[in-house]
Amino acid sequence: MKGFSPQFKDFPDYILKITKEIWEDRGLSTLHHYYGKDIPMRFPSGLVTGNAGVIDGTLATLAEFPDRQLLGEDVIWSQDSTDPERYLSSHRVLTTATHTGHGLYGPPTGKNFVIRGIADCAAKNDVIDDEWLIRDAGGIARQLGWEPADYARYQIQQEGGPETCQRPFHPRDDVIGPYTGRGNDNEWGQRLASILTRIMDKDFTVIRAEYDRAVRTEHWGSRGGWSYGFAETDWMRLRSSFPTATFEIHHVIGRSDAGTPNRAAVRWSLTGKHSGHGFFGAPTGAEIHIMGATHAEWGEWGLRREFTVLDEVAIWKQIHLHTGNVE
Repeated sequence: MKGFSPQFKDFPDYILKITKEIWEDRGLSTLHHYYGKDIPMRFPSGLVTGNAGVIDGTLATLAEFPDRQLLGEDVIWSQDSTDPERYLSSHRVLTTATHTGHGLYGPPTGKNFVIRGIADCAAKNDVIDDEWLIRDAGGIARQLGWEPADYARYQIQQEGGPETCQRPFHPRDDVIGPYTGRGNDNEWGQRLASILTRIMDKDFTVIRAEYDRAVRTEHWGSRGGWSYGFAETDWMRLRSSFPTATFEIHHVIGRSDAGTPNRAAVRWSLTGKHSGHGFFGAPTGAEIHIMGATHAEWGEWGLRREFTVLDEVAIWKQIHLHTGNVE
């Protein structure tokens, strides 16, 4: 890879190695090199600009969860079609940790959690300079003893109340970073994009048509299930909560690599009103933006594994800030 250190054999190797170096090997100072000085980082919880904030946030997380491990399950990647020296990875991480320190989740509880996150990172010349990161914050909250709705209220209070708290990410607040690509045109990426579009168009027959009958689905809230029922019910309840929200696909990658299943990564969003019943209680009319990311793998009988991550806490925070129900 032109511009990258020779210690990395390819782009997935780069992503996996620097993640371990930063987190498990305690190389926080390496973020001065690996992360651009003015990097925009988009989390469902808000927009952070610059590597100084990334370094401080990483330190705070490690202080709260010092045994945190980030296990790279997959890196689905593409080259920028307009700049072959720039790459984009969609990195699915299984995170484990024990809550032994004070921090965002309150006093230490000694409880463990296991969640997934998906990070879309753009890099050039050995430096990540654009990122979209979605963690399953609702999964963490549940495993530490909170309901996501209650934890969102606690978060608002800890951040000084509705007037001063950090606002969840909304595209109106976004900045244009160095990466403007949309992925690649591989057939498996297009297939996953089509499946998600049909789901969001409320054509839930697509699940039985495209998924393996023995599919394993892993969703937000550290929840999962087998076969059609779990996937159908989860997607219906999400869409039912925001039936008129606009669905948009932002990035699509498909890959067919030796030794791996055909697989795909899609980053998407829902933007609109909380106008229906579903996962998020009675409709409130709150304006909501949901950052979502989905990975999928195919086998002989269809889509056999689906992973979707979104941040329930950020969604509840938007609802509470709209209703004023923050006590």
